[in-house]
Amino acid sequence: MRDLFRFLHRIRSTLMFLGWLILSLVLLYNGNQHHRAQAISSSNAVVGTIFSWRKEITDYANLKEVNRRLAEENADYRNRHISAYTPVEGVFARIQDTIRRQEYRVITAKVVNSTWHKPKNYLTLDKGNKAGLHGAMGVIGPNGIVGVVRDASPNFTSVISVLSPEIKYSVQLRRTGHYGLLFWDTNDPLTSSLTDIAKHARIAVGDTVETRGGDGVFPAGIMVGVVESVEDQPGSNYHDIIVRLSEDMTRSGFVYVVEDPHRMERDTLEQAHEP
Repeated sequence: MRDLFRFLHRIRSTLMFLGWLILSLVLLYNGNQHHRAQAISSSNAVVGTIFSWRKEITDYANLKEVNRRLAEENADYRNRHISAYTPVEGVFARIQDTIRRQEYRVITAKVVNSTWHKPKNYLTLDKGNKAGLHGAMGVIGPNGIVGVVRDASPNFTSVISVLSPEIKYSVQLRRTGHYGLLFWDTNDPLTSSLTDIAKHARIAVGDTVETRGGDGVFPAGIMVGVVESVEDQPGSNYHDIIVRLSEDMTRSGFVYVVEDPHRMERDTLEQAHEP
């Protein structure tokens, strides 16, 4: 306490100056309307700036939650979109309406781990069996296909990336309707090969490549990429096509796992006719 009094005694002149300064500002503020208006305006500006900074910091801290909500809203939109439904005329009567049944269901998940520089690449999602995920489900991103579910535990899912030669994807050219298989053998995370397109098909650089559908993995019409190059080798009956993938596989974020509720029924029927 004695040290405090000594300190205050040493700065008594400074304290007296600050006291007279504050008193003069108060008298000036109370006795002059113009200065009062200026003081109020300045204080409002300062307070407004502080609140603006606080809002920006709060918004930035909430970006993770905002992204999660947006991903869920997108999944709900995909579930409601007409491409996820198929007509059921003949099952119900149609009266000035188009009655459809849901063909695909979409579940939101987040990529928690992924690779893109290995010969065989995988992704790990933060949802599993508890969320309804299981093997052979398609995974799509905001801009295109991502891969196919390999296996799922109660809380996590392993996905075979589109950057893996383990799976070939059935795709087609939107402009011409010719279809083939997407196969990753370029060792480039931005591109993939499109095989089994006959030479008589007129393919042009820039043509859109999309999923063909019908395999129970991806709905038809999901973006895959665009044709980057087309070459014809002597003695081959097929084009050598390189596709630039529309989905950036080097990034992490939210993805959508696609489920075909009728796949088991279709697979059972098809297996019954196999020799």
